[in-house]
Amino acid sequence: MTDQITLSSLLRLARETLFNPREGAVAVLNFAPPREALWLMLALVIVISTLLGEVVALVVGISADAPASGPMMTTSPTILGLLQGGFLFVMIHAIHRIGRAFGGRGQFEEAMLLVIWLQFMFILIQLVQVAALVVLPGLAAIITIAALGLFFWLLTNFIAVLHGFTSLGMVFAMTLVSLVGIIFAMSLVLALLGLGLPGTI
Repeated sequence: MTDQITLSSLLRLARETLFNPREGAVAVLNFAPPREALWLMLALVIVISTLLGEVVALVVGISADAPASGPMMTTSPTILGLLQGGFLFVMIHAIHRIGRAFGGRGQFEEAMLLVIWLQFMFILIQLVQVAALVVLPGLAAIITIAALGLFFWLLTNFIAVLHGFTSLGMVFAMTLVSLVGIIFAMSLVLALLGLGLPGTI
């Protein structure tokens, strides 16, 4: 990345990351902002993603010609943001610590930066989803399914680059098992609190 970050450069990098996740991850890691900036960036993508999630839920309610309801609308945006922030925080630590346990070399700040970039990519997908819900609602479900596959593809490549792993199959298996464990553990905690785990998209 260059020293001057613009929206056009971010969109260009997002496109490059989509077609070549490894090169995109390397370019993002070369940015290397200080830890204080990383926390601000993490907070920013969480806020934007939470607001877009509320917009998606609202548009779904309107397009269905019914009052918006369900956990996404009955839970306050603040709670949803905190839940998403908690999930991302746990995921960052898992990527860092589990990867290091298997011989990886990635640092915590690098894991954090890649998760922030992954979240930014999905903010762009949320924008596409909102547009699809307005113009062609049937397409939104296809986008959601495709986004799930894209999530695992990008995350697997990001982790491989971060820790210097060569086998994408092993990284994917490790990632899948870790995410299932994280989601299960968080679901138990949230169930005890009477809350639901919000979707990532």
